[in-house]
Amino acid sequence: MWQQGATLELEITDVSNSGEGVGRYQDRVVFVPNTVTGDLVRVRLEYLKDEYARAIVLEILNRSQHRTRARCIVADKCGGCQWQHINDQYQGQLKEDQLKQALKRIGQLDIQDFLFSPILKSTESLGYRNRVTYPLGKSSTGSVQAGYYQPKSHHLVNLNQCPVQDVHFNPLLAEIKQDIQQQNWSIYDEKTHLGLLRHLSLRIGRRTGEVLLTLVSSDGNIPNLQEQAQQWLIRYPNLIGVNLNLNKNKGNSIFGTKTYSVAGRPYVREIFADLELHLGSDTFFQINTEMAELVLQIIIQELQLKGTETLLDAYCGVGTFTLPIARLVKMAIGIEIQEASLERAYYNANLNKIENVTFYQGKVEEVLPNLEVKPDLIILDPPRKGCVGEVIEQLCELKVPRLVYISCQPPTLARDLKILTQSGNYKIRRIQSADFFPQTTHVESIVFLEG
Repeated sequence: MWQQGATLELEITDVSNSGEGVGRYQDRVVFVPNTVTGDLVRVRLEYLKDEYARAIVLEILNRSQHRTRARCIVADKCGGCQWQHINDQYQGQLKEDQLKQALKRIGQLDIQDFLFSPILKSTESLGYRNRVTYPLGKSSTGSVQAGYYQPKSHHLVNLNQCPVQDVHFNPLLAEIKQDIQQQNWSIYDEKTHLGLLRHLSLRIGRRTGEVLLTLVSSDGNIPNLQEQAQQWLIRYPNLIGVNLNLNKNKGNSIFGTKTYSVAGRPYVREIFADLELHLGSDTFFQINTEMAELVLQIIIQELQLKGTETLLDAYCGVGTFTLPIARLVKMAIGIEIQEASLERAYYNANLNKIENVTFYQGKVEEVLPNLEVKPDLIILDPPRKGCVGEVIEQLCELKVPRLVYISCQPPTLARDLKILTQSGNYKIRRIQSADFFPQTTHVESIVFLEG
């Protein structure tokens, strides 16, 4: 029976960190996408090794109590979500377990030693994404497509709507594809590197309703683009701008370094923590606006700031957390490597008349040792790969009174916490997990440490 194409009956007993259901057959592990703990399924083995296999579901023989009806007809094919078939409550439990397992296994931490708060659930489990970026392609009949890649492939699953994205994007997604088709604009081919349009990106200010449309192209010479952009502005009242981003690189990076305004305004306004923020096409900002605000509130409540502190926000982006907290401290410092984000951070600080903040461009490990002041409080919000080793070493030497580590990747968080705590310079006070990305496997974590 352990051969490619064989069919098996399996009970799903767990869910992996990558989101696949896990079953066992004769002491071998079988990973099955689109299943959940408690499912009894008939599967076909697709990829085999001696000790494990991957399989696809042929039939659900008995439905798990954790299973629910997916809201998207291509949820089992599209790579945008992994867990639409799992109810919200169990998604939260799986994410908490994922974080705890990483802390125990990688971080070698005993979670009984500190407060582990229940996961903070998203206010909306659908329609929460304030930004989407779809790769463009063509069907076998030549129709323009936009969507997400099927898991572990470069097969594009075409979408006309998506239940996870902000509902205001749905009309644009279907109709913009038709306009691209009628304009006869060529679509970029990853294999030949020929063609123009590579991605369609949409961003919305959740509190203002303003929408920004960006086309990513390998070349700026797109016939009739300005005329078409003006038509879009007339057709969609909430659309305030159309941008063109140039990406001539042959790699898989989405955005290039140059973005041009084609029509309207080159940014959207967002209201966040009573501040007005201006966000461009490729500006980093949390995908889930409402959850980011809840997390900010938790951070402020936990810190109990007195107004005398010096804050350092490493990896500060456009000042999402720097600027609101700057109003509550004596002085704030932000470090950001991306020039465009730093320019936007300065602009947003001036826009909101926040004068006690200074930003530095560069790598955190290069800027941090050269700061003239020692912060009382440091906020870390690094990319998925976590902090580089030099940053962790510098934090151990600084031993600031309070450290807040925000992470979107439990394994790298656990790795960094292990070093910080084993140094003896920091002690974990509380960990708060947060479900920023419902219907996916991703979990956000906020760790409060004391020096």
